[in-house]
Amino acid sequence: MSDLDQAAEASRAYKHALATLATLTAPPPSYTHDPSTGSSSTTSNSLLSSILPNFQGQGPFGSALRIAVKLQQRLFTKTAFSRLGNKKKRDDENRGKAIKVKDLLQHSAELGNEEALYKLAHISLYPPSYYFPSDPALAYNSFNAHASLTGNASSQAFVAFFHATGYHDVVPVDQAKAQLYYTFAAQSGDKGAQMALGYRDWTGIGALEDCGRALQWYEQASYQAMERFLRGPSLGATLPQTATRLSDLVGGVYGPGASVASTGLNTLNPAIKAGIARSVGETWEDVLEYYSFNADRGETDFAYRLGKIFYQGSIYHSAGGIASGSEGVGRVPRNFHHARHYFEKIARNVWPRDPQNPLQHASTAPKEEGVQVGYAAASAAYLGRMYLRGEGVRQDPIMARMWFERGSAAGDRECHNGLGVIWRDGLVHGQTNEKKALAFFNAAAAQELAEAQVNLGKYYYKRGDIKLANAYFETAVRQGSPFEAYYYLAVIQSQQAPNSALAAGSCAMAVSFHKLVAERGVWGDDLLRDADMAWSSGTIRGKEMAMLKWWIAAERGSEIAQNNLAFVLDQGTILRLTRFSPITPSNDTARLALTQWTRSAAQRNVDSLVKVGDYYYHGLGDSKEDQATRLEKAAKYYQSAAESQVSALAMWNLGWMYENGVGVPQDFHLAKRHYDMALETNAEAYLPVIISLVKLHARSLWHTLRGGKNGLDLWSFEEEISASPFFRHDRLTDNTRPVTSQPRS
Repeated sequence: MSDLDQAAEASRAYKHALATLATLTAPPPSYTHDPSTGSSSTTSNSLLSSILPNFQGQGPFGSALRIAVKLQQRLFTKTAFSRLGNKKKRDDENRGKAIKVKDLLQHSAELGNEEALYKLAHISLYPPSYYFPSDPALAYNSFNAHASLTGNASSQAFVAFFHATGYHDVVPVDQAKAQLYYTFAAQSGDKGAQMALGYRDWTGIGALEDCGRALQWYEQASYQAMERFLRGPSLGATLPQTATRLSDLVGGVYGPGASVASTGLNTLNPAIKAGIARSVGETWEDVLEYYSFNADRGETDFAYRLGKIFYQGSIYHSAGGIASGSEGVGRVPRNFHHARHYFEKIARNVWPRDPQNPLQHASTAPKEEGVQVGYAAASAAYLGRMYLRGEGVRQDPIMARMWFERGSAAGDRECHNGLGVIWRDGLVHGQTNEKKALAFFNAAAAQELAEAQVNLGKYYYKRGDIKLANAYFETAVRQGSPFEAYYYLAVIQSQQAPNSALAAGSCAMAVSFHKLVAERGVWGDDLLRDADMAWSSGTIRGKEMAMLKWWIAAERGSEIAQNNLAFVLDQGTILRLTRFSPITPSNDTARLALTQWTRSAAQRNVDSLVKVGDYYYHGLGDSKEDQATRLEKAAKYYQSAAESQVSALAMWNLGWMYENGVGVPQDFHLAKRHYDMALETNAEAYLPVIISLVKLHARSLWHTLRGGKNGLDLWSFEEEISASPFFRHDRLTDNTRPVTSQPRS
């Protein structure tokens, strides 16, 4: 066969493989609620229309009919599927097609088609459907061959991952090779590899800790994320939704109340609230149905919530304003058509019609007052944003300006900010007006809108007033800005690091900020979202894929991925293991879990700090150290967690260790002190603390009766810590300093 014929055959086989593959990839399910079957934007206010059902599903009876139809459709679907007798036959056919796809790709790759080789590697690592088997060994060999032939950065990054983790024991762990391949990929522009190298240099995995080198890699990854953000429509690309810790859905690593994740202000965390909702059987479809029912009855607040949900694509929005995005834990399909329906329905109550020329509308404040105008102005902000960005409508800056001016006249902060952008960037007829833009930005910033603070910060940054710009960016972060403000703060810290007396501190801050930007700006490569969706499928294959993607993200430094990976591995080992109910887990699994818990703890996750202490206390994951060394390490990790002033569990653990002289010198005074601190930190610790204090006083009494010294004063509940000979500054320095080091792997 000639070279020309061989190339043609390789191309034919590759195209045939892709065509067959397309028939095996099913589209994801989506929520199909349609508000157009509810009320129209021109609703009738008659009593009859509010009671009787109609074809649009308006009113309580209409909503009931819609629910009944939905139930009937579900029952019919279930019955129809139960009668399908050819499912096994179809599955067998599709498995045959999957085998054919792999054969065609291998054939094409053998004939020299490099695209086929990469595709073969990809579907072997990430099977596109359950008809394809997972084959990590074939994936590694194909990625390795592809990397050798082409120098492709993505293939090099996958090869590096295999060497860094020893995934499925395909190759042994070799951090030197991992470092080499990550470097090749990063230098070729692979953002994931740049993040991985930045994290490794920052924490000393496979190399010496070097903040400066970590900063260089994170700068490149962050710059790519920012560049992608700016390529979006006006106001920037929509941010990917936030990721979710699995443990938060069950109240934290140690359950509700005992975990830092579910105590204090953390109870307001959307993941915690979502976990509570799921525990009682509530689904997001239930929420949308309930909101729809109330919106159809004319409840403006519910209509507004529905508009926000469909615009953001989530039940939960992030703090900071529209630009701050939404929470992945409440993910629903985005639908701009539905969002516009609800926003227009609300806005039309105040502005019933638009003028022929949008720039000639009446820009005075509405005559109406109260809640109705507030919701209309907020809806105008969303409508203006949608017209400015072309979301669900034809992009039209003039219409955007009209809606922003309407809302601005009513005092809406998002509308102030939108008008500021229009005048700053000259989006209407090229007309710019810096004075007007600043006035609008300041009006929005005065109402604590994070995006307006960012816009003011950028204005002063470009004028060279770094100090004032820095102040605005810091304010934006406090008010919920999750992306742009961090980027500019990182740039400012990077510029100051070489010339600052506090260079190390500036470098660390710059790395942290660039890392946040790189991890949030994952358009097209959102491993955490993909892992969450795979895990939610509940299938063995889905969970396997979720674990893989968390692991890849964990190697890139994602604390949430590290926490999720550790939590899932912990399920099979010592989840909620206590000294009163020991089990014997797999030490191989525990070793990997310990590594991930430690990395999560090093990124200031307090519950993970306590977990690492648990692992050392129980001797899990590290069998090389003697018991005394392990217990001392456990005490140090508990001390680090306790010093955060938020973990009652860590304080109680330390109290127990001081009471019993485990890992620390026995000291009844310090034991009582830590038990008291646990109760002060978390009132839910009342019962265990009271029991522990009673036991402690009894034990101290027995100790004193036997001639022991330094027991507790039974006649005074207030103990002086200084009475203890063990409570000395040098002893605290040696035994209780915070731990930030982590095992190298």
